[in-house]
Amino acid sequence: MTAEPSRSVKPLRASDADREAVVEQLREAAAEGRLDLDELDTRLGLALSAKTCAELAPLTEDLVPVTVAAGEPLVLNGGVHGASRSGRWKVPPSIRAHGGVGGVRIDFTLADCRWREIELDVHGDMGGVKIVVPQSWTVQTEELSLGLGGLRNKTTDDSAPGAPLLRLTGSCGMGGVTVRHPNFRERRKLRDTRAH
Repeated sequence: MTAEPSRSVKPLRASDADREAVVEQLREAAAEGRLDLDELDTRLGLALSAKTCAELAPLTEDLVPVTVAAGEPLVLNGGVHGASRSGRWKVPPSIRAHGGVGGVRIDFTLADCRWREIELDVHGDMGGVKIVVPQSWTVQTEELSLGLGGLRNKTTDDSAPGAPLLRLTGSCGMGGVTVRHPNFRERRKLRDTRAH
């Protein structure tokens, strides 16, 4: 009987968008006076040559606020016609999503996120809440009440060190909550968007 070869978990490869996001964050930190020009130059070089998300994470670790800042949460109400947030947008540390009848869709794929942890308080209601997160993000669902609609968590455990944690609270309601990574069509559209 032969032993099965052990399958080592390979580090998540960094995309052009991952590198660009780190470069942008480093430039903003320098503009705010949190990095001097020599340190900026060193970190930019490392960011542009990074092959994996694990190589990118330490470059911004000391620049990302660890605690959630006070302030009003972003509120998305599905109402009758539905609501969505996608494309390029700034992620606040706290979001409330009420599915209503029309449902809510939140896509974090191209979003600018500066937080280590985002609290997303969902209320599926009748329309439900659909959430799309980058492959590198971690999703925590232990505090979420399943309600009648239940939770469909299609995310994988390929999170990268230092990547945001999305903490879901609230209730799935009748419409349910779905959380997943971008599908093939969405990934192809993302590649086309980044190419232009």
